[in-house]
Amino acid sequence: MSETEAARRDGRTTDTRARIQAAALELFIAGGFAQTSLREIADQLGVTKAALYYHFPSKAELIRSIVQPLIDDTDRFIAEAAASASGTRELLESFFDLLVPHKPLFMALLRDASAFAYVDIEAASVRWLERLQELLTGPNATDAQRIRAVAAVGGLSRCVIMTNFPTPVLRAASVDAACDALGLDAEGQSPSSR
Repeated sequence: MSETEAARRDGRTTDTRARIQAAALELFIAGGFAQTSLREIADQLGVTKAALYYHFPSKAELIRSIVQPLIDDTDRFIAEAAASASGTRELLESFFDLLVPHKPLFMALLRDASAFAYVDIEAASVRWLERLQELLTGPNATDAQRIRAVAAVGGLSRCVIMTNFPTPVLRAASVDAACDALGLDAEGQSPSSR
């Protein structure tokens, strides 16, 4: 094992696993989860299918290993946001920052939703949206405020996923738009609270 490859408890190397995940994600984006075979992934890496199976015994396990970090990161983000006293704009900026590294996965999921058969990200998404809505509007929000929160979170998410602007420009404009959807000024304050 090279110095750059860290050993896992089961003896496999994380560097090799990460390379497999990166190559698989690239192929999933290009061809979809269902249409991409383990043989294609092995060929992309220049390894045997048996070597791929050593690290990921099934395609389902490989897909779960790619999606699970998004679930873990978002669950952690929401728990930390609930425990902090962040302002609305800061919360939206942090949410944007959470989404950016996962953009390739979102692109793959948009291309082919069959990954949902392996990971229950749909239920997680509903849970996240409910918690974010409450964090943005409070527990006693009106229906209109909750709808605005859904629009803010959904719009911010789509901006990250569906656009290719430079990240600093995209972050500022997306968070401004989310604040606007919430009926807040650019600092995340209600005009009536000034």
